[in-house]
Amino acid sequence: MFSWLNREENRKTPEVFENVVEGLKKVYKTKLLPLEQFYQFHDFHSPMLNDPDFDAKPMILLVGQYSTGKTTFIKYLLEQDFPGIRIGPEPTTDRFIAVMYDDKEGVIPGNALVVDPKKQFRPLTKFGNAFLNRFQCSLVNSPVLKGMSIVDTPGILSGEKQRVDRGYDFTGVLEWFAERVDRIILLFDAHKLDISDEFRRSIEALRGHDDKIRIVLNKADMVDHQQLMRVYGALMWSLGKVLQTPEVARVYIGSFWDQPLRYDVNRRLFEDEEQDLFKDMQSLPRNAALRKLNDLIKRARLAKVHAYIISALRKDMPSMFGKDGKKKELIKNLGQIYDQLQREHQISPGDFPEMKKMQEYLVHHDFTKFHPLKPRLLEVVDKMLAEDIARLMAMIPHEEVHIVSEPLVKGGAFEGVEDSVSPFGYRRGEGVDAGSGEPEWIVSKERYKYDALFDTLNPVDGKVTGAGKLHIQFC
Repeated sequence: MFSWLNREENRKTPEVFENVVEGLKKVYKTKLLPLEQFYQFHDFHSPMLNDPDFDAKPMILLVGQYSTGKTTFIKYLLEQDFPGIRIGPEPTTDRFIAVMYDDKEGVIPGNALVVDPKKQFRPLTKFGNAFLNRFQCSLVNSPVLKGMSIVDTPGILSGEKQRVDRGYDFTGVLEWFAERVDRIILLFDAHKLDISDEFRRSIEALRGHDDKIRIVLNKADMVDHQQLMRVYGALMWSLGKVLQTPEVARVYIGSFWDQPLRYDVNRRLFEDEEQDLFKDMQSLPRNAALRKLNDLIKRARLAKVHAYIISALRKDMPSMFGKDGKKKELIKNLGQIYDQLQREHQISPGDFPEMKKMQEYLVHHDFTKFHPLKPRLLEVVDKMLAEDIARLMAMIPHEEVHIVSEPLVKGGAFEGVEDSVSPFGYRRGEGVDAGSGEPEWIVSKERYKYDALFDTLNPVDGKVTGAGKLHIQFC
C-alpha cells in the first residue's frame, strides 16, 4: 500500500548546487549534521562546522621549536612586517597569531576574534581565556594574503621549560587547526635537530593529516655542503622515529630570510627547493575546494564509525542495576568492541578513532543517554557519499578552469617563482648572467690571474701606453 509514494520519492531530481562550497554547506547541514548531533559526535571529536569553515581562504599552519625561523618565514613570504611581530634568538612568539588580509592593518584580540561571525575561529572558545589571551589576528594589507592566510604558533619548548604548564591545551589547539588548515609546515633549524617531548607530542597530534604536512630544514646556509649532508641525514633519522611511516618524508632545504647566504656553495639547491615549496603553496587556492571535500568525506566516515560505537555501548548497558560496573567494563574492553564492529560492518581499522583518547572521553559520559542504532541516519550519509559527493567532485574541474592559468597567491616572495625574465629571476646568475645577486663582483674571483697577465705588459700608472715596440707576425 502507498508503494507509489516510494516510487515518487525515488524519482526526485537530484539537488542542483551553485558551486562546490555551497554544495558542501548544504549536504553537511542536511545530511551529516543530524547524525553527528544524534550520537554526540561534537563532544568526542570535532565541533560543528559553520559557514566560515567552508568559505575561509586556504590556511597554512607553521609549527616548530623556538627560534627555527617561523615568524621570519612569514616576513620573508610577505616581504614586510606584520602587527605583533617579534623576532629573536630566544622564545619570542608566545601566542597563536593568525595573519590575514585586510585593507587596514591592525590587531584583533582573541576574545573579540572568536565572536566574529565572519571568521572561522568561534569553536576556539572551548579552550578558555588562558588560550584566548594568547591568540590574536594580525591584519595586513599584503597581496600574498589575498589568496591565503598564515597561522604563526608559539615556539615549542625544550628541556625544563616544556614542563611549565601553558595554562591551556596546546596540543588540542594544534589538533583543531590541523583539521582545518590546508598545509602544515614543520620547521627545523640546521643547528637544533633534537625533537623535544613537547614537539613529539605536537607531531603526534598532527597524525591523520599526513597529506598536509611539509617539512622545511631552515637556516641551511649556516653550514657548508659537507655538514649539510650530515645534518640532512640526522634530521631524517630523527623524523623516522616520530612520524612512524614507511615512506620517506619530503624535506625542503633552504634559508628563508632576506639576508645574504653565509655559505654560497648550495645556492642553486636552495633556489630549486624554494621554487618547489612556493609552487606547492601557490596551488592551495586551486585545490581548496578539493581539500574541503576530502575533509568532509573523512569526517563522514568517522561520524559513521562513532555512531556504531555509541550504539554498541548503549546496547550492552543493563536497564536497571550494575550500570557503573558495566560502564567501566565496557571502557576497559573497548578494543573488543572495535574488533566486533570491524567484523560486523566491514570497517577498516584505520577508520576507528584512537582508542586511548576515546576511553578518556567515555569516562565522563552517561551511557544510558546514548541512542541505539538508527539505520535511517546512516543510510542518508551513505547516499550522500555515493551521490552528492560524486556530483560535487564532477564540478571541481569546471571551477578550476578560470584559475589554472594564473596563480591566486602572488606578490611578496612569490613574485620570483619561475621568473626567467628579470635579471634577479629563477636560475639567473648562471652562464652569461653569472654573478647576478651576489654581493661581490664576479670578476673579483679570478681577477688575480688577469692582473698578473696585465703586469707582463709593463703598464705605466696602471695604463698600457703602447709606446713600446709591437711585434706582429703575419702568416
